Amino acid sequence: MGLSDLLYGAYSRRVAAALPPERIPRHVGVILDGNRRWARDAGTTASVGHKVGAGKIEEFLGWCEEVGVEVVTLWLLSTDNLARSGAELADLLAIIEDTVRSLAAAGRWRVHPVGALDLLPDATAAVLKAAADATSGVDGLIVNVAVGYGGRQEIADAVRALLQEHAERGTSIEELAGLLDVEHIAEHLYTRGQPDPDLVIRTSGEQRLSGFLLWQSAHSEFYFCEAYWPDFRRVDFLRALRSYAARGRRFGT
Repeated sequence: MGLSDLLYGAYSRRVAAALPPERIPRHVGVILDGNRRWARDAGTTASVGHKVGAGKIEEFLGWCEEVGVEVVTLWLLSTDNLARSGAELADLLAIIEDTVRSLAAAGRWRVHPVGALDLLPDATAAVLKAAADATSGVDGLIVNVAVGYGGRQEIADAVRALLQEHAERGTSIEELAGLLDVEHIAEHLYTRGQPDPDLVIRTSGEQRLSGFLLWQSAHSEFYFCEAYWPDFRRVDFLRALRSYAARGRRFGT
């Protein structure tokens, strides 16, 4: 172990020790950005970048467990990504399927698919459903895997589900208009029953949400990290937590 490794370890421990336990976020959302640019800079293919990024996920979940995070949402594939070229998309879907299988096989986390599964290939949707079924009884960190996910799509799906539910009950449009409120829509989101994200992290230096958890992130704190996702380190995560802990949350006021 070199001097830089020793210094890095000491610094990480110091940052971790300074985190107030009562200020740890319950729910952390992550936009795993930068795999393709990491691959470009490394002189390799996008597929390799996605594989290296996927290999970071279980390590990251371990960091979350260490500090007491209860829910993690990982944005692995957006609805926009579904329009990518056939070969790249096929590679990415295969990597996601392998990653989800691995998360389920670990037996440590409760895997919960988040996204429009009907937009995905049948094989990918089947892997996501199987992982959710296999881990439904796991009493551990909830891991939302956002695949085929878009914030606008989620809200549209929530409203559609709400309308269908009330149509089956025989509720008229006028009655529904009188009943409809924020909570009714929230009850039909992909993440219903879960706390909204306290902290949203985006890697790669981009400073935008791109439609990630549009509804749920209304009062979230945001942390933008320059590192590409494959290079994201434990100390980067701890710095995000430190930044979060130092903020005075106002919840829109």
